[in-house]
Amino acid sequence: MRRIYLDHNASTPINPQVWQAMCAAGEDAYGNPSSAHWAGAPSKDLLESGRQKVASMLGCSPEEVVFTSGGSEANNLALKGVFFTNQSRAVHIVTTQVEHPSILSPCAFLERQGAKVTYLPVDRTGRIDPEDLRRAITPATTLISIMHANNEVGTVQPIAACARIAREHGILIHTDAAQSVGKIPSRVDVLGVDLLSIAGHKLYAPKGVGVLYIRAGTRMEPLIHGAGHERGRRAGTESAVLATALGVACEIGSDLSAMLRIRQLRDDLWSRLRARLGERVVLKGHPEETLPNTLNVSFIGHVGAEVLAAAEGIAASTGSACHSGRVELSPVLRAMGISQEVGVGAVRFSLGRSTTADEIVEVAERVSSVLM
Repeated sequence: MRRIYLDHNASTPINPQVWQAMCAAGEDAYGNPSSAHWAGAPSKDLLESGRQKVASMLGCSPEEVVFTSGGSEANNLALKGVFFTNQSRAVHIVTTQVEHPSILSPCAFLERQGAKVTYLPVDRTGRIDPEDLRRAITPATTLISIMHANNEVGTVQPIAACARIAREHGILIHTDAAQSVGKIPSRVDVLGVDLLSIAGHKLYAPKGVGVLYIRAGTRMEPLIHGAGHERGRRAGTESAVLATALGVACEIGSDLSAMLRIRQLRDDLWSRLRARLGERVVLKGHPEETLPNTLNVSFIGHVGAEVLAAAEGIAASTGSACHSGRVELSPVLRAMGISQEVGVGAVRFSLGRSTTADEIVEVAERVSSVLM
């Protein structure tokens, strides 16, 4: 049975062009980029070339791009960096109930360090109301962190509107853009954010590399202390190979024309499932403000994990987990007010740039046959 990969929101395969660039870089970039001699020069050149390509995608200056080990580190640096820079005074952080664990867990940690955190609710589509943000702001509010697009249901948040509110109050705003870069426009000058996180392995680059965009003039305590790498903002000898990989991935991801085809395939999958299963399948997430590659549905009367297990060979994700014999919904689905009956049947299909039309037809037929 053919294996079909529809779990690109979890991780993407390395693009062949990215892999080729990595291999080429690995042959010459063995020197330390910080070394002034001949062996360090090629590494430094590749490092800065990768940084320039990331900056071009984000619409920022290369000096505002800080390489990290991935999206989780970038998110931790954003939250903890702002907190520890301002810990001499009361710190209030505003985020949402549907953030990735790499936001929610650091927030819980910072609460133990004395920070106050407000978790904004979302509606049934997983979207926040910017007016809730406005009402949550206090004189102590130091940072707002709201994801650009949700990894589970694909809902895109109104980041530009939130950024305008943040600017009105002189508050820093961060967005976790791990799921949005390469899928929808994510330029920092349009979004209006001060901090933005990228995860390489969500963008057809390898695992182990990410970026935190830090707007010029923003003060940040480093998360990792050591030598003065990344202009003193992230210690640790940089990998020219990984920077090259992410740079090429950003070059490819900057062309969003492929997303039209992917959106059509996503819509075709939904149409086929709906035609075969009728009201036994329910769509979740925002109907319009959503990632073009993400389809989160619930198969009513079934458990999502069991559906995927029966539909052999399809790699996708569920929105629930089994603990002590009970199927528990994800925090995202609970925050959206999804009922237990609907939520246990959740499956997320996330398409990628290599997904084909015949794969979509086969997935729809294979899943439907399990439930008929």
